[in-house]
Amino acid sequence: MIGRSSSIAPSLKIQTPEQARLAATFLLSALLIVLPWLLPVPEWIGRALVAVGLTLGGVSAMILIQTRVRMGARTMASELLTGFIDKDASASFVTDEDGVIHACNTAALKRFEGSESDTISGTLRSVLANPSAVLFRLQSRAKLEGSAREDIVTRRGNVRIAVHEMANGSFLWRVEDMGERPSGRTADASPVPMISVGRTGAVLFMNESARSLIGERVKSTDRLFTSLPVIPGRINTIMTKSGPVEVLVSEHARGQGRSEIYFMKAVVEDSGPHTGFESLPVPLLKVRAGGEVMAVNRMAMRLLGIEEAEGVQLGQLMEGLGRPMNDWLQETSKGLAPHKSEFLRVSRDDKEVFVQVTLTRIIEDGETLLLAVLNDATELKTLEAQFVQSQKMQAIGQLAGGVAHDFNNLLTAISGHCDLLLLRHDQGDQDYGDLIQIHENANRAAALVSQLLAFSRKQTLQPEVLDVRETLSDLTHLLNRLVGEKVSLTLSHDPVMRSIRADKRQLEQVLMNLVVNARDAMPHGGEIRVETEVVALDTALERDRALVPPGEWVTIQVSDEGTGISPDKLQKVFEPFYTTKRTGEGTGLGLSTAYGIIKQTGGFIFVDSVLNQGTKFTLYFPVYRSDASHDVEEAVAPAKTKAPAAQHGEGVVLLVEDEAPVRAFASRALRMRGYTVLEAESAEEALDTLEDPNLSVDVFVTDVIMPGMDGPTWVREALKTRPGTKVVFVSGYSEGAFGDAEPDVPNSVFLAKPFSLSQLTETVQSQLQ
Repeated sequence: MIGRSSSIAPSLKIQTPEQARLAATFLLSALLIVLPWLLPVPEWIGRALVAVGLTLGGVSAMILIQTRVRMGARTMASELLTGFIDKDASASFVTDEDGVIHACNTAALKRFEGSESDTISGTLRSVLANPSAVLFRLQSRAKLEGSAREDIVTRRGNVRIAVHEMANGSFLWRVEDMGERPSGRTADASPVPMISVGRTGAVLFMNESARSLIGERVKSTDRLFTSLPVIPGRINTIMTKSGPVEVLVSEHARGQGRSEIYFMKAVVEDSGPHTGFESLPVPLLKVRAGGEVMAVNRMAMRLLGIEEAEGVQLGQLMEGLGRPMNDWLQETSKGLAPHKSEFLRVSRDDKEVFVQVTLTRIIEDGETLLLAVLNDATELKTLEAQFVQSQKMQAIGQLAGGVAHDFNNLLTAISGHCDLLLLRHDQGDQDYGDLIQIHENANRAAALVSQLLAFSRKQTLQPEVLDVRETLSDLTHLLNRLVGEKVSLTLSHDPVMRSIRADKRQLEQVLMNLVVNARDAMPHGGEIRVETEVVALDTALERDRALVPPGEWVTIQVSDEGTGISPDKLQKVFEPFYTTKRTGEGTGLGLSTAYGIIKQTGGFIFVDSVLNQGTKFTLYFPVYRSDASHDVEEAVAPAKTKAPAAQHGEGVVLLVEDEAPVRAFASRALRMRGYTVLEAESAEEALDTLEDPNLSVDVFVTDVIMPGMDGPTWVREALKTRPGTKVVFVSGYSEGAFGDAEPDVPNSVFLAKPFSLSQLTETVQSQLQ
């Protein structure tokens, strides 16, 4: 009985024939030794008997020692096996050849709680409809091969039964729940009625749809079908609890004599009997192995956006498999492909639809066909695309920030040494014009890098309270010059306008980018409308990949009557370096810059477009609400006065920069202005320099991001012993973009790279003042 023991029972100590022979030998040797003292025999015969007895005893002792060693090893192996089985998470049994259970582990007790059978066949009746045949088949194979296993379809899912033959004639059984079927979804959840049938016609499994149709659990096909054999591809009659029902049958062989039978209820209409294939509430297609579609039900036609598909190739209806569609169909029809679903894109022009396609082999009139079950996966693929897009944009932003940092170091060295050369050349020199060209192009490159920083949201913004109407009025003259004569610019404002808080210069750049793009989209002329409006959102606005919180927002809309943007390109317009313009006409950074500026300001930007009708960009900015902190900030800001110019040539500067070209330029620039410059290529070297108590330093000029210790960290350490020292932080990133290395240091200012000779010296001069 399964409930009698919770662990593996020890082996029964039965005397083996080898042990019986050994015991008899011991008795015989003892008898030969004592026989001369019990019987009157001649002395020489007695000695001979004693010698033979001692020899037999010695041999028996040696055999006994070897037997003990072998038994000890076997016992150790048995104990190891017993410990493993008892801790196994799967139900395990030890039975004899007749299937009587001698022991079971804890997992078996929990898995088959309530079973009172002494045999494994009786125990597994709660899982299998006909366990005796399965167990006999597995045990016979284990006797020949040492072990065997088989996966069985049950109502709860797949069950794997494995058996191993043990040395003493016993058998170790393991029953493992496999959960879902190999197709990736449980048969019980399939919308198509299905039963699994064994070699003898026993019904091994019925899914929920089949149980719902039949109304009860049946054990054999002869109790279900009115006539046998079952004819696939034809109308067969089954007996349900409510009476006979005609069904269309499809059969799928699963191996080892088992098969799956799918059947669909037939209906009778005015035109005669038809299968329920058309009216099933699941999108279904019946396809030949060559890809030709034989039948499509209504749900599938609605999902695929077609009215007729018979005779059409499946590859014409959907795409995106990544390999020829016919290869997938052929492998599935031959049983070579794993039973898994594929996500495909429906070939329709009105909208983007994705489907999850699951193929199942069926046999009709001796021909192997494929039944394709479709699931609408558009929402799932949309969420996946949004996640991938956000990850891509984040990665591009990090890349842009890193590239901008390195470029700014290079541009600082280029423009700085160019400044040094310009000091030695007058306007009349023949090299002066070339130097000016180098300087101007370096500045253009710096502006391009600034756009990269804007996209990665690592630029320094100078927000202020703005009236959108005033900002647009100041910008109108410039915008009219940008659009030209063929294009008219119209501005429309909400009569009740609210203020926003943004960087005026950056907002103007965003508006200019949008207006220039609108102008380029209308080569033959047209109208550009710029409209402002105050919008109050009672609930959150969900659009594209963003969620605009409820509240008051100021919107700016820039719309044109141009060529529009195609739907497949619409989601890429904010990606950096993506442009539809010809080479040399644009960098592809305009909209990505606008995106970064608006997101960094706390706003949102959306785009709507229709081909050949126009495009509209909508900007959302939160309405500015004054509070104490802002009031103080706005009140204090105007009170700042410009510091008087300081004299050059006074003070000691400790310059810490890991980039050698930048350090060389900065050092020469400061020395030319008369400062004493101490150089260090790392924070550690700077701290070593400051260990000299006799050294006086007035200003630290240090890079922020360096290998090893960063700028703010070493400066804080140095200020512990030199609290009055002024600090100038320089970086290829912008202020506020350092994360954990944010320089919160008293008496410090920030100078962004690339900086010119005059910017560097004037910043150091103002700190010494």
